Formats: sequence, C-alpha cells, structure tokens
Amino acid sequence: MTRTEFEELVAEALDRIPPELTRLMDNVAVFVEDEPPADDPELLGLYEGTPLTERGEWYAGVLPDRISIYMGPTLRMCESREDVVAESEITVVHEIAHHFGIDDERLHALGYG
Repeated sequence: MTRTEFEELVAEALDRIPPELTRLMDNVAVFVEDEPPADDPELLGLYEGTPLTERGEWYAGVLPDRISIYMGPTLRMCESREDVVAESEITVVHEIAHHFGIDDERLHALGYG
C-alpha cells in the first residue's frame, strides 16, 4: 500500500467519526507518519497534547495537540487491505478518544485497544 492510499484510509476513518464528536474536537491536528519513535517500534498511533478534560482557563495560545498515525507498523501487522482499513480506523478512534480524555484502560474495555 502506498503512503497516499494509507493517508486516504486515515482521512476516511476521520470522516466516519460522528459529526457530534468532531464538532467538539478543538485545536488538534492529525498526521500520518512513516514510523513511530525508535523506542516503541510497534506503536500504531500517538496522541500528544492536553486532553479536553484537562484544559482550563490557562489554555490559550498553545500549539495544536498532535495525533500521529504510523503507517509502517500498521502495514507490517496487517495481512490484507481490509485489515489495514479496520486497524487504521481503530487507531484513529483510539487517539481521538485520548483527545477527549479517555484513558487506555477504558478504550481497551470498549474494544479500541
């Protein structure tokens, strides 16, 4: 799968997020990266920022939160295009959930581990 195809899958996963939720997302950008940090080579996605639940009056003029979706490990773990579609959607939802302040334990319980 090419990078362009993978980026399209991530964009499609974002498009499937319900509008009621995307309207609530604030100051966050989503990027597709080739590989995760060297210290976690199997990482599929990463949220970096301040979750909405932790923002207060002090939160102004800051750089956007960043969601990174990593193509390399996703493609290596998936056996088919359908697997890549499913895994990229799960990863996008997982990282957006972190933006909303949902932790890994709750995400695993909901099936987005």
